[in-house]
Amino acid sequence: MGRDGTVSAFMDLGTNSIRLLVVRINDNGSYTVLRKEKAFARLGEGAFQEGRLQEEAMDRALVIACRFRDLALSYGADEVSAVATSATRDAENRSEFLARLAEGGLDVRVVSGKEEARLIYLGVAGGALIEEKEVFFVDIGGGSTEIIVGDQESYDYLDSLKVGAIRLSNLFFRPEEEGPVPEGRYALMTQYVRNAGLRTIQRLEGRRFNRTIGSSGTLVNLTEIASRLTGSPHLSLADLKVLRARLCSLDLRERRLLPGMNPERADIIIAGAAIVETLMEALSLPPLEASPRGLQDGLLLDHLHRTRPEMVRGLSVRERSVLQLCRACSFDEPHARHVQFLALSLFDGTRDLGLHPFGEAERDLLGHVALMHDLGLFLSFSNHHAHTAYIIENAELLGFDERELASMATAAFFHRKKGPGRKHPLFARLDKAARRTVRVLSLFLRLAESLDRSHSKAVTSIELRKERGKSLLLRLRTRRECDLEILQLDGHRDDFADVLGLPFRVEAEIAEGVEGSEVA
Repeated sequence: MGRDGTVSAFMDLGTNSIRLLVVRINDNGSYTVLRKEKAFARLGEGAFQEGRLQEEAMDRALVIACRFRDLALSYGADEVSAVATSATRDAENRSEFLARLAEGGLDVRVVSGKEEARLIYLGVAGGALIEEKEVFFVDIGGGSTEIIVGDQESYDYLDSLKVGAIRLSNLFFRPEEEGPVPEGRYALMTQYVRNAGLRTIQRLEGRRFNRTIGSSGTLVNLTEIASRLTGSPHLSLADLKVLRARLCSLDLRERRLLPGMNPERADIIIAGAAIVETLMEALSLPPLEASPRGLQDGLLLDHLHRTRPEMVRGLSVRERSVLQLCRACSFDEPHARHVQFLALSLFDGTRDLGLHPFGEAERDLLGHVALMHDLGLFLSFSNHHAHTAYIIENAELLGFDERELASMATAAFFHRKKGPGRKHPLFARLDKAARRTVRVLSLFLRLAESLDRSHSKAVTSIELRKERGKSLLLRLRTRRECDLEILQLDGHRDDFADVLGLPFRVEAEIAEGVEGSEVA
């Protein structure tokens, strides 16, 4: 799996939890996640009332951070890049805490609120397909809330509010309070949040946001609880109001038992709800979708931008994620890219002739699955099409939704001998629209694979033309005789006519010195 390379670790010492990410950065341009860990340290417990990190909290954090450091070193990490956020940066005694960490072998950087927001943006935007231009990113931490406005490529606004789920809970609840939350108390919390975020609200009021993406454990947990109640994967303001009324009506023990609730967050979840409700109401935000990514992912991408820019520049989230997987599986890159070129040429040519109705979204999926079509060879040649389908659907590719992953996996499964049968389990599970797409995409994959059967890039271009006799001419330009490739095409004649409604015939012309070009 391209295991030559370096191991790096990234640690986020947050107000509520400490997270670790260990990755191997491979020489072939991919990276492999080796370990992820999270532990609740509650470093900010009591810190915001006193202005100081408490001894017990520092002790807990130190034990966890040193354990995580040792874990990273056991994987051979050359470095552990560690940052501390709100609780540490606001504490009068932060130098004492940093010195204790240094004695334990950890050099921890304290980042500003805006730098924290920038890193969160890198982590979240680096793992999502974002086509909209005005996207509101929000991350609710224990001590602060980071706000970013931007798109896939860049941000135009960064801010950090000194209000977080632990900080707000500590301000409005005594440690021994475990009962339901009165409506008046909740109203005071939302007013406090609005005052704390007044500058940001004033600057962003009037902007029309197309999408809201929330990160952090608090927002992920709120969305999970709401989805159990409403069935919706996104959190609208109306649903949030219903949810927080339910949360406020329960005591702490009952909140911990609520379906979807993380018991570790039950005591601060209402404060988190107050923060996001205030922002959604004040800025008329669209329903929030939760991202599992955050600061530690941003630390990794920031590291790659600085040390391996060729891995992250000039590629979309999807392209980067697919290429990372392909290289981790040691794929035959020249063959895969040529199959991609041939498949897209077939897609474009048949679309121009009106033989299918598909556009750029389906073309994009075809390009990605063409690169991945042979990944299963990493496991074995036998049944490699089935292995490929499994890898695609279970590799957590970034920027794709579940429907797209299932469609690509199914198309890859049927890239070899025959097209999908209606009763095949992989095909039958798809909805009607996805089945239509997969029938066409898998056909182009089978044709393209046949046209590079020898893995020699013998076919340099394809020209498609309708003939009077209601057939399609495939004119191939080649470097040499392509008997094997043309013979392979013959096996797909019935499929072609069934899917696209026309039979085809083939003409091949040797054109010395002509090179195929990759279709973007």
